[in-house]
This record gives sequence, C-alpha cells and structure tokens, in this order.
Amino acid sequence: MDAAIRLENVKKTLGKREVLKGISFAVEKGDIFGYLGSNGAGKTTTIRVLLDLIRAESGQAYIGEQQTTHDEARKKVGFVLDADGLYDNMTAEQNLEFYSQIYGIPKGAAQIDRLLEIVGLRDRIQDRAGTFSKGMRQRLALARAMVHDPETLILDEPMSGIDPSGQIELRQIMLDLVHTENKTIFLSSHDLDEVQRICNRIALIDRGEIVLYGELESLRREIGHGRIVIETAQEVPALLLQELAGLPRLGFQSKQERRLVFSPPVETDVSEIVSFLVERGVGIEGVKREEASLEDLYASILKAREGPP
Repeated sequence: MDAAIRLENVKKTLGKREVLKGISFAVEKGDIFGYLGSNGAGKTTTIRVLLDLIRAESGQAYIGEQQTTHDEARKKVGFVLDADGLYDNMTAEQNLEFYSQIYGIPKGAAQIDRLLEIVGLRDRIQDRAGTFSKGMRQRLALARAMVHDPETLILDEPMSGIDPSGQIELRQIMLDLVHTENKTIFLSSHDLDEVQRICNRIALIDRGEIVLYGELESLRREIGHGRIVIETAQEVPALLLQELAGLPRLGFQSKQERRLVFSPPVETDVSEIVSFLVERGVGIEGVKREEASLEDLYASILKAREGPP
C-alpha cells in the first residue's frame, strides 16, 4: 500500500481523558478519505497529531514516509481548519502572496492565478477576502493550503456553514483536485451525507477508538448487507407476517403497504426469501436490493457498541 497518511497505535491523553486509545489506519495516495465521528470522538485531536500541533504519548504518525515531527512531512501537507487563516483586508491575491512568502515560495503571479482558477475565484483576484461569502472563503482557504504544492490536504469540516450550492462547488473542486491534480484528501466530518457523496474510503472513530475502517462500498456489503424490498401482488396476511418475524434467518424488518422489507444475514440468499413467500401463496411483483447507506453502517456500529438496553 502506498500511504499518504499512516497512524500506528497512536495514543493521546488530554488532562485525565484518554482521547485517542491506540488508533491505527492508513490513507492511500489518491484517496478522498472520510474521517467520521461525533463531537468529542477524537477527530480534531487526530488532526492535531498529524499536523504536529500536539505530540502523541505513544505510537507513530506519518505523512508519506516521514514521521509527522519531521520538517519534510510538514512540506507534504496542506490544511484547512476551523479558522480559515485569511486576512480580511487583503485581496485574494495578497492572501496567497503572503502565504507563499511564509512557505518560502518565490512570488509567482502565474501560480497564484492557477490556484485561484482551480478554486473558481480567478475573477475575484483583486477583491478583499472580507467581502467573500463563507463558501468563497473556504475555496480561497483551500487555495491558500496549496501554495506550496502539497501532496496531501487535511480538511476539517470544510462544508460547515456553506449553503447547498456552495457545497456542490466545493465538492466538485475536491474531486478535481484528486483526479486532475493528483492530490490526496483527508476529510474530517460528522456529516454522513457529505462523506457518502465524495469519499471512497472511511474510518469511523468513537470515543477514541477506530470502530469502522475500509473501502466504503466493501463495508456496505460486509456490514450493512443492504436491504431486500419485495413488492407483493396483494396484502400479506397478519399471520404470515408473524411467521416471518419469527424467522431471524430471513431478516424481516417491516411492511409498507404491499412492500416487505428484509435485512437478512449475509449467508441468506434472496431466493430463500422469495421461495418462502411463494410457497405460502404470496404473489411477487418485484424484488429490489437496496445497498446499505453510510447512515445504516454508522447506526449499526454505534448500536452494537452501546450493548443491550
């Protein structure tokens, strides 16, 4: 695996609370990697460790092949955090010039033009950042994070406070950065829909532990198993519904008019459910498999961790 980010058994305590409990995962080059978790789960602490803003008590964190404490690691990563780091009284161009100087990058109008073109702000180059909307500020902050041409971008809740049209624009920019500019994106978020729309791999952190990790589509298949929706030709009798409810192997979930919804174990084939219904005289008009959503995965994992009521 060619990893852009790698954490190995990272532990971090803040005060008396163990915020990171030996977490391990890797972000492959070319990923748009979703890092999910509720407030207080450990997302921000993870980012601070990756950016070497705080040091872990144990374990190792890497950007590329270098530990995050190494100067070479810092050169390979750009970031956008809660504070966008923009100066309101400076124009878009002046903001990028300022950060270019900080990174020791020779002043180059062509490079600044190109960055603003990538984020859709080329026509606002001489406008002050203080006049920008929240979505425009996020796009300028993204350009700011790329002035030193990093391989990896770490984005903390980038869609927060942005209107739907602005979210669509920013989402497309992130996709273009990965597919056209060869960037890797580590996207921290609590927004399941956002992650589901754009990320190919994810990790879910809960109370300082990684409880779900891998390729999103594979996780849907392996853990969510999806749902089976069967359209029936007539209403299913109550007695048959009771019989279905007593057969965990079939995974009967609910009845919605003439729709029966099943969430069977992975070893149960759809044909077994259909045969059961047909043998009991139920006419079948359609069978559809619905893949499990990220919300389904999230809920199932957290419910399992809570244990029985």
